[in-house]
Amino acid sequence: MGGVTSTVAARFAFFPPSPPSYGIEPLPPPDAAGAAAGEAKGKEGSVVVELTGVPRRANVEARRLRTKRGTDVVAMYARQTGAKLTLLYSHGNAADLGQMYELFVELSAHLNVNLMGYDYSGYGQSSGKPSEQNTYADIEAVYRCLIETYAASEENIILYGQSVGSGPTLDLASRLPRLRAVVVHSPILSGLRVMYPVKHTYWFDIYKNIDKIPQVSCPVLVIHGICVIRLDIFFSILMPLSAHSCTGTHLHSSNVT
Repeated sequence: MGGVTSTVAARFAFFPPSPPSYGIEPLPPPDAAGAAAGEAKGKEGSVVVELTGVPRRANVEARRLRTKRGTDVVAMYARQTGAKLTLLYSHGNAADLGQMYELFVELSAHLNVNLMGYDYSGYGQSSGKPSEQNTYADIEAVYRCLIETYAASEENIILYGQSVGSGPTLDLASRLPRLRAVVVHSPILSGLRVMYPVKHTYWFDIYKNIDKIPQVSCPVLVIHGICVIRLDIFFSILMPLSAHSCTGTHLHSSNVT
């Protein structure tokens, strides 16, 4: 029954662009100046690749990361010299890295942060199929890469989740008490609550954010458009549940989704 539920939920929640908006290629061999042979490979389960179909930038690196569920997800890291904070961005349910690439580069530069974005399993050039449990494994692999490969620290990482991305974001945040902050952009209370105003959490629901937000101990910023239905319910329920502090921001624009 659980497998059937997951399949139905995946069809409801995930809309990966088809075809993907970018490609990947193996990184060319090291030049004669001689980077060590292991540099391109990085830590175990992490291989540097080159994104195709997007502009090349010297400060952007892409990697293919193996998750604990056996899929390989593609992530990009935009580095800013002197940046003290790192933003780990989980995008919405109908985009991939190629479509988010320019936004990620601009955000990194404008905010002066290092930024890591990634594609969920089954999105873009990531292998496997999208599912709730896969997205949890996906963000864990990306977070581990930030710690092990890019020497980020939990205290200087901000998790950012948009729409469905609020699910893996809050799941990870509920297990990392020393995060700098969490930002959820047009988040959901849970998968079922997107369609029905249920008061109780059912076993077959997905992305039970409403049950995980009390376990988040860092500051939380909620961003939402004012035209979205049931916004009042989201703020009235989630904000009091945050264990540390939760701030809501209404953006006066019909373009916020």
